[in-house]
Amino acid sequence: MIYSGGFAALLDANVLYPAPLRDFLLHLAAAGLFKPKWSRQIQNEWIDHLLINRPDLTKLKLAKTQEAMDDAFADANISNYEDLIIGLSLPDENDRHVLAAAIKGNADVIITLNLKDFPSKYLTKFDIEVQHPDDFVQNLISLDPDAARKAFENQIRNLKNPPMSDIQLLKKLAECGLKKSAALLSN
Repeated sequence: MIYSGGFAALLDANVLYPAPLRDFLLHLAAAGLFKPKWSRQIQNEWIDHLLINRPDLTKLKLAKTQEAMDDAFADANISNYEDLIIGLSLPDENDRHVLAAAIKGNADVIITLNLKDFPSKYLTKFDIEVQHPDDFVQNLISLDPDAARKAFENQIRNLKNPPMSDIQLLKKLAECGLKKSAALLSN
């Protein structure tokens, strides 16, 4: 698949949390490498999971993150997809809303850590692919190494609490599942 700035990728909740992965994907999108898509339900999912694991955070603080994401990518938030859910068949019925949002949002690909929940053979009916975030990011780096590097450097500059070096961020991204992408960026 050839990527371009007009290429739309639906980001599943499991790539929006953890934060280093979400932030890198959003920095890549801000660099014009793809158009991110999500739904309010996907946003609520990552926030709810984060609150379970991080009781020190508040729903209000995370709502501000969600609002900032929606403001930064005005056309990312997909709505009015719910009618499509009932007609979809996936191994995990709880993931049908993700596919429905991808269809409604004209996404080219769903980025998820749960590849088995989105069978490629079924998704081809809708002209949608499914990719692991590491494969997706590797492709973006290959497409435009300079823009990807700049996105990575912007992420480092924006990290204030705590600040991180490039080596620390590469380690965090690898821990989040971007092992091959982190290796590409370290060169």
